[in-house]
Amino acid sequence: MVSLVPRRMQLLEFHDEGEIARHFSFALESPRPGDQAVMPGQFFMLTVPGVGEVPFTYLSPPDWQGRFSALIRAEGAVSSALFELKPGARLGYRGPFGTGWPELWSARRVLAVAGGSGLAAMAGLIEALLRGGRQDALTLVYGARSRVHQVLPREREQWRGSLELVETLERAEDGRPGCTPLEPLPALFASLAPEAVLCCGPEPMMRNVAELCLAHNVPVTGIWLSMERRLECGMGRCGHCYVGRSSACQEGPVYRYDRYLDLLAEDEEVHRPC
Repeated sequence: MVSLVPRRMQLLEFHDEGEIARHFSFALESPRPGDQAVMPGQFFMLTVPGVGEVPFTYLSPPDWQGRFSALIRAEGAVSSALFELKPGARLGYRGPFGTGWPELWSARRVLAVAGGSGLAAMAGLIEALLRGGRQDALTLVYGARSRVHQVLPREREQWRGSLELVETLERAEDGRPGCTPLEPLPALFASLAPEAVLCCGPEPMMRNVAELCLAHNVPVTGIWLSMERRLECGMGRCGHCYVGRSSACQEGPVYRYDRYLDLLAEDEEVHRPC
């Protein structure tokens, strides 16, 4: 069981990722042997002393020295306070929490679809599959509003040489028409016949991706969505993270699509007018 008392960690360094996010590197002050046991897609709680505590998905898990990273947007009091700190600042850490992405070692073809900063929640899984020699099985579709909204340029450049990477921009640039990450999918379904499709991004986009999957004969049990954008308090108490009656902080943030649909159906039944 993870303690409710935050452990001490230090802000090592950071750099901006486009105009929407910042790549932070941290180090736990007293690393423990089990710190590396993080599933891709899980999250941790970060405390800025005197301000508060909020959840963030791991970009990379703690190594044996306790060093790890996260991609963070300045969207609230805690993250905004974090953006004002300098390297060396002391912070608090609790984790890991939640359910991450499924293990996909037996899947013949895997299609990952990410929108905007949702790519960060998939980075650990992509790295794990590449380390496991599954580069020929993996295709990544990454969509962003414009180039300044793209994240992880270094990682994407490294992945480009190891896997099939399809990038889309919603705004027309360099004489090319705008395109959403949904548009390349029908052709990829036809050529790849993926057994598993993983998605992270704005929820309406993820639902559209999932419905496209079903229309192209991807089994509902092979579709996975991350609700990491719903995370708030990390314990399911504030109600912000609920998918139907399920707390994404506890059961999620990753849900198989059939489970997600069942939860939405239950919620609609409960709130149906008499």
